Amino acid sequence: MRIDVWSDVVCPFCYIGKRRLEQALAESGDSAEIVWHSFQLDPSSSNDDPRDLPTRLGEKYGRDRAWGVQANEQVTLAAAEVGLEYHLEDAKSANTLDAHRLLHLALEVQTSGELPAGTQSQLKERLLKAYFVDGLPVGDADTLTTLAVEVGLPADRVAEVLAGTDYADDVAADQAQALAYGANGVPFFVIDQKYGVSGAQPLEVFQEALRRANADRKPVTLITAPNSDDTTCGPDGCAI
Repeated sequence: MRIDVWSDVVCPFCYIGKRRLEQALAESGDSAEIVWHSFQLDPSSSNDDPRDLPTRLGEKYGRDRAWGVQANEQVTLAAAEVGLEYHLEDAKSANTLDAHRLLHLALEVQTSGELPAGTQSQLKERLLKAYFVDGLPVGDADTLTTLAVEVGLPADRVAEVLAGTDYADDVAADQAQALAYGANGVPFFVIDQKYGVSGAQPLEVFQEALRRANADRKPVTLITAPNSDDTTCGPDGCAI
């Protein structure tokens, strides 16, 4: 089974949705190849915005800081339900383009066999934890280097990516693909290129999507006539 996920590393519901997907997979016993795709919620955000998160949220949605505080409290409670301990009071403003470019690097070195399967998922988890739990600036090059090397990415490749524009086109292509699928927000999950789940849906929704995907992947049952002695075609098909 393959699951493609579009999300941002500063999206609170993306981390929650990741946990719900993981729980659904664990309970079903299914194994899945998970590929993380880029989606920037705010490509215009900066790494040096002095405003705290409640203020930024309030202004983004035309509200005040008190509204932002309440929104953070609500999402922190939702995160706690899936075992995540958010510290949004420490969240640093970040442009996530470089983080997404490193996720593409992780996918490439994983696919090539240079690093084991799951390396990209490890980096995704580390970036989410860095922002939501540890209060680290995930738009900062030094922080990104530390996190990427921590999960095994080669330091020289990380430095090369951060010094240039590698994978920027891939980030843009991911964003365009999500919009083409009809995603109007993230997280957005596509299972076996057929079943889509939009948002951090309840666990039951992920369970149902996995169930349907598994049902579609069952082998075809052949039905033949009883006591058939037709030898025109063999078990490998008919000669042409």
